[in-house]
Amino acid sequence: MIVTLIVVCEVGFWVLLAAGLATRYLLKMPRTGLALLLCEPLLEVLLLVVTAIDLKNGADPSWKHGLAALYIGYTVGHGHRTVKWLDGHAAHRLGGAPPPPKPPRYGMARARHEGKVWLGSVTAAAVASGLLLLAALYVGDDGNTDSLYGWIFVAWRAAGIHGLIALSYAIWPKKAPAGERSSAVPARDPEHVPDLPVGGPRKNEEQV
Repeated sequence: MIVTLIVVCEVGFWVLLAAGLATRYLLKMPRTGLALLLCEPLLEVLLLVVTAIDLKNGADPSWKHGLAALYIGYTVGHGHRTVKWLDGHAAHRLGGAPPPPKPPRYGMARARHEGKVWLGSVTAAAVASGLLLLAALYVGDDGNTDSLYGWIFVAWRAAGIHGLIALSYAIWPKKAPAGERSSAVPARDPEHVPDLPVGGPRKNEEQV
């Protein structure tokens, strides 16, 4: 039942997201669309309540309850970023807004971006760990809580692996190809100044 509900919540997340964006930008009803988007956290609340009831009714703690906690944690840690990203693209394609800025691809800017994404994974692990600890206390000594504590290790192991990947962008920053390097010429009106590659010679320097 818990696994089925996780699938239902995942499908419901995307259904509500699509309905909310379509209502905001296609039907021109921004308040109604926002209300639909705000209903998404109710799915996680529903999953949490059903999981608690399942444990209360005497179900042995298992991987299903751990997976439910991880799902809720992931939604808390990364759900807002996902909704914001899709809302920006929907506003551009359906509402005539300018295209959303793309995340940086190179250098320390990319490293900082990856670090922010990693903080979402840390939040997810913290939320999942809190729920699993509460579940273990709720069950008490009457049930086997080893699986719940095991999922806490899984949550932080995933966050640790993600952290190492994010750290690699700071240790070995990815360099932009020569053709994508930005101009180093300062100007009040940059559109009136020819684009020179970084480190390239200026006219006056060529004539010397």
